[in-house]
Amino acid sequence: MKIALIITTPDYAGLNIKDKLLKVYNFKKTGEEFEGVPVLKAGIHTNELFIYTTNTRCVDCEDYDKRVEADLFVFPTTHRARSGINSLSVHVQGNWGKAELGGRDRKLVPAPASIMKVAYQELYKLGKDTDYDIVNEVTHHGPYIEKPCFFIEIGSSEKQWKDPLAGEIIAKTLINTFSKDTPYFRVAIGLGGLHTCPSFNRIILETDVALGQICPKYNLHNFDEEMLKQAVEKTVEKVDFALLDWKGLGAEKERILKLLNNNKIKYYKTKQIK
Repeated sequence: MKIALIITTPDYAGLNIKDKLLKVYNFKKTGEEFEGVPVLKAGIHTNELFIYTTNTRCVDCEDYDKRVEADLFVFPTTHRARSGINSLSVHVQGNWGKAELGGRDRKLVPAPASIMKVAYQELYKLGKDTDYDIVNEVTHHGPYIEKPCFFIEIGSSEKQWKDPLAGEIIAKTLINTFSKDTPYFRVAIGLGGLHTCPSFNRIILETDVALGQICPKYNLHNFDEEMLKQAVEKTVEKVDFALLDWKGLGAEKERILKLLNNNKIKYYKTKQIK
């Protein structure tokens, strides 16, 4: 598989992670350039990892799958949060409603659920004994591309973005993720709950379930027939069921259950998954 790691130069975390990737693995110049910067390549297991560097903000890298040929895109980048909590996170991008930070209105990007699960497990293994929270995040922001893609991020301020330890953890996470075959998992879409997926993190970490698209409580008002269809179709693997943060469905619970039933989508509460 050809994997494109997109590093953006306005991004402290991305540059930090790139620096650590070059230290922990043997990337070499391909002889090609992208936006005037050498493209780097490393063969890992059955995969080829390429590093492309751009001056464009990651959320604005619209349609980069038309500029770069790859099977999977990964954006190692910054995470911003008002809370200021130190975090290392994984998520797919897309907009359940209006596109306020890149991407397109009501358009999701293909979520490689199984690969994201492995990446989160590796991230947790390497980062659990640090002062970083290791979390998944819900589907949010841009850019819009039509190939499978995910973000892996350092948060939430400049101190963390430049932290050598955080950069090394994510660099090693990426190398470890692509150094082995991706196992088979049951695959679900996630509905409800908070932005950092407290109810889903345990399941992704400890069970045989991988999650693709996740729509949080604050976006459930946008989750209708069309977005359900996209959530299923824009998860790379076949979706086996919907996973519900039961208490995190709020006032939308009955409508969401009716929508799932009408579309013959099986669903389980998070507490039912062991």
